[in-house]
Amino acid sequence: MRITQGCFSFLPDLDDAQISAQVEYCLENEWAIGIEYTDDPHPRNTYWDMWGNPMFDLRDPKGVMMELDDCRKAHGDKYIRINAFDSTRGFETVRMSFIVNRPDTEPRLHMQRTDFEGRSQKYAWDVRG
Repeated sequence: MRITQGCFSFLPDLDDAQISAQVEYCLENEWAIGIEYTDDPHPRNTYWDMWGNPMFDLRDPKGVMMELDDCRKAHGDKYIRINAFDSTRGFETVRMSFIVNRPDTEPRLHMQRTDFEGRSQKYAWDVRG
């Protein structure tokens, strides 16, 4: 099963040239770039670990790609994503987020729905390796 989160999640994985093109688009829009990683890709897990600090003053995607390579070397067995932040309104808003690295074997998320009286439903999730 393939985890689908963020932009481009239903497409085949982006190669480095395509990632660099997306980063260049973000930088042209003056969005700051952040790199995050996790081993828990559950959709409700919004607290991924940050790799370094957000990159606010970059003008060339090569700097982001160097940081991404370093993150892949340290955490190549985890999910890694790139986030683009827009601070034009005085607070950081995520404008783009996409996964750039996946582990060799992705966990399977399983959802169990239980129906109750009066059309009530409850959902439970678990991760299956």
